[in-house]
Amino acid sequence: MEHQRDRDDLDTVLGKALAVLRAFGPADSVLPLAELVRRTGLAKGTAHRVAGDLVHHRLLDRTEHGYRLSGGLFELGLRAAAERTLVELAMPFLQDLYERTHETVHLGVRQGGEVLYLTKIGGHRQARTPSRTGGRMPVHCTAIGKVLLAHADEEELTAVLSGPLERRTPRTVVAPGLLRRQLVKAVETGVAYEYEESTQGLLCVAAPVLEPDGRTAVAAISVTGPVGRFRPEPHA
Repeated sequence: MEHQRDRDDLDTVLGKALAVLRAFGPADSVLPLAELVRRTGLAKGTAHRVAGDLVHHRLLDRTEHGYRLSGGLFELGLRAAAERTLVELAMPFLQDLYERTHETVHLGVRQGGEVLYLTKIGGHRQARTPSRTGGRMPVHCTAIGKVLLAHADEEELTAVLSGPLERRTPRTVVAPGLLRRQLVKAVETGVAYEYEESTQGLLCVAAPVLEPDGRTAVAAISVTGPVGRFRPEPHA
């Protein structure tokens, strides 16, 4: 069904444009036309025409080696009112947390089975992390994802636990029962931890930003640091 919907989307002009934009992954700075064709399934001529239109509208830039996402997308992203307001409200607290810990601080929200990082603060000694502002990570192997998932409704929780849980490191929790127990504890204690589960050498602690009802998490904040220097428990 999902595959059929994706194919139907390619029958529209907007669907083709979105396919080209979504072909770019977190690690992609530039993609040649041939790679856009491979990832989107569009004909070469169609991909070239769509990419040209996106360049014209400042959503892509054309470079010597292919195409890259343009600043026009960043400008549109800044107009996303809810996320922008959330970042503005949270920023003083994020900065205070960074000054207290001098480790990498994140603000993120959950979108399905992934965490979307709204902002990231880190100084000159910050640990090398796979996260980035606007980037995504799986919820099951990140502290920020776990604490958000812990406050999801049962239907959403079951959907994640019943799906494939990617093992990103030897310490990634991929057993649904064990992960569910960790999520229950996260609700009880108000924090979730990650011990080298998304990236080897990194530890993390996260807490939710709750609605007034005290149950619904609108976002979460985390602190991440390297093994050997950072201990997450004192920051819980």
